[in-house]
Amino acid sequence: MSLTDADLAAVLLTLKLAALSTFILLLIGTPLAWWLSRSRWRFKFLLEGVIALPLVLPPTVLGFYLLIALGPNGPIGGLTQWLGGDSLAFTFTGLVIGSVFYSMPFVVQPLQHAFTAVGRRPMEVAATLRASPMDRFLTVAIPLARSGFLTATVLGFAHTVGEFGVVLMIGGNIPGETQVLSIAIYEHVEALEYGRAHWLSGGLLLLSFVMLLAVYGLNRRYTGIQP
Repeated sequence: MSLTDADLAAVLLTLKLAALSTFILLLIGTPLAWWLSRSRWRFKFLLEGVIALPLVLPPTVLGFYLLIALGPNGPIGGLTQWLGGDSLAFTFTGLVIGSVFYSMPFVVQPLQHAFTAVGRRPMEVAATLRASPMDRFLTVAIPLARSGFLTATVLGFAHTVGEFGVVLMIGGNIPGETQVLSIAIYEHVEALEYGRAHWLSGGLLLLSFVMLLAVYGLNRRYTGIQP
């Protein structure tokens, strides 16, 4: 049984969404994780709690409030309309915004732990060699935290691929525009098309397993652990 054009479109849209969301998360999450790992601000835990909120909050709840925010009467959607754009609800852009919020802890937390593990000593040594703060960050901190970047990238990508509740609330189920892989699987199950659901689910299962194997295998290599 072959996949339909709608199924292939859902696969491509999901991969595009995951890749773009992960890229944005790395851009935002890297400096945020670095600050969290270095800051001694006494109320830092409040920001950490906000970042970790998607781990415990039901996806439909997060999706509902994001839908309100992105809608024409919400602060974000209202701003885009005031600037001459359209409401971001039920659009691919809205899916990206929702995915960034929903997958943020899966990127920020591994990066924060990796930066914390680097410690202050390597940075202090680089400072004695007259390296600027940016040089120390780019040439010392990032290479030493490469395993954290690998974990953050894979987890962020995989988590976005598997999203359901958030993307359904924000984007609905518009084929070719907002219908992602998880929603397509649900639609096939509702229609009792178990064969097509098996194809899509099996592919998603295989992709997730391969990505996790890559994370564990490369992390063992980076940490010098021998089998």
